[in-house]
Amino acid sequence: MELYGKILLFAMPIFLALVLLEQWYSWYRKENTFNTMDTVSSLSSGVTNIVKDVLGLSISIISYGWMVKHWAMYKVESTFWVYFTAFIALDFSGYWVHRLSHEINLFWNKHAIHHSSEEFNLACALRQSVSSFVNLFTVFLLPAAILGVPGEVIAIVAPAHLFAQFWYHTRHIGKMGFLEHIIVTPSHHRVHHALNREYMDKNHGQIFIIWDKLFGTFQEELPEVPPVYGITRPAQTWNPIKINFQHLGLLLRDAWYTRDWRDKLRIWFKPTGWRPADVEARFPVHKIENPYQFEKYAPPATPAIKTWAWVQLFWMLAVVMYFFGHLSPIGSPGIFVYGAFIFTTVYAFSEFMDLNPNAIWYAMANFLFAAVLVYSSGDWFGANAIWGGIKYVVLGNLLAQIVVSWALVPARSVEPHSTT
Repeated sequence: MELYGKILLFAMPIFLALVLLEQWYSWYRKENTFNTMDTVSSLSSGVTNIVKDVLGLSISIISYGWMVKHWAMYKVESTFWVYFTAFIALDFSGYWVHRLSHEINLFWNKHAIHHSSEEFNLACALRQSVSSFVNLFTVFLLPAAILGVPGEVIAIVAPAHLFAQFWYHTRHIGKMGFLEHIIVTPSHHRVHHALNREYMDKNHGQIFIIWDKLFGTFQEELPEVPPVYGITRPAQTWNPIKINFQHLGLLLRDAWYTRDWRDKLRIWFKPTGWRPADVEARFPVHKIENPYQFEKYAPPATPAIKTWAWVQLFWMLAVVMYFFGHLSPIGSPGIFVYGAFIFTTVYAFSEFMDLNPNAIWYAMANFLFAAVLVYSSGDWFGANAIWGGIKYVVLGNLLAQIVVSWALVPARSVEPHSTT
């Protein structure tokens, strides 16, 4: 936990710098692939994901260590080839986890957030799930366990394997020659993120494209079919926490309202998007039928609203970096309280971005949460040791969020409009 937090202290500024560099480059080329609110939403989603990971808020039904202990046929030393084997095993596992997340209703909920952006850029790479609390798929690492690859090696290689999937989320790199036959490239992954019928549920590979070619899920990017990004049931919100549970909410409602008891059970394991016929007729859900004719989600945001969204994002990143740098001094249960504060902060200011007329109440609740923490301890999670004024800076910012929400968010809901 603490080691991962320290890694993220270095990784977060690098990822942010690369996102901003790509945004500058897209403006320079007059090929803007960014929407301010979409970008802030993506980065906020990345924050919630890494906070969840650092807190270890998930369990594995079968742990990798247990598989190595009981099923290993060899015991190998930590050489280059062990790390290479671990990398290949992680990629093989990642392909199948990724594919099943696209093909089965229940598992799509943990992955829908990653596809929810209607743009395609480095920021959307950071849209990752917080909705999965039980890991069912460790079993796909069985080949590594049989070969006796130590759990410590998997733990070291896994972050590198994850970070290596960041770079290909871009529209600014075309096809890459012979590499198109070996690794996942931006062209391959543009196909994967597209909602065009020709492209859906293709190219699940994470580093190597060979798995898709072996198992029949490969699709080349076609010059006559420009990719259109997003999900067929659009999220219609900038709130990453809401997006994380939208599909699960739909499944629960459909399972409750369907009159067929078989459908109440099988809905969870049917192909992604399947709904019982009776609830589909009674409770239709908007779905994009023509990818070339739909309105991107874009509540009208003034320059002041966009500026405040960036201010809140950078403030939140500072709060998170303090958290990752002080996990040990904060200790337990303090780290979980701090994590909860980060989640309520993301929720409150993304509701502001949605121009939800209730945003001011979420901002007030978040301020009261922090005020209780400061009042009860006289501190902000040990920050008095650095500077006693930090707690007042935190409270001051949250108070400003209330004022800005009151000043800038309309008193009634605003219909989204197209940016295309």
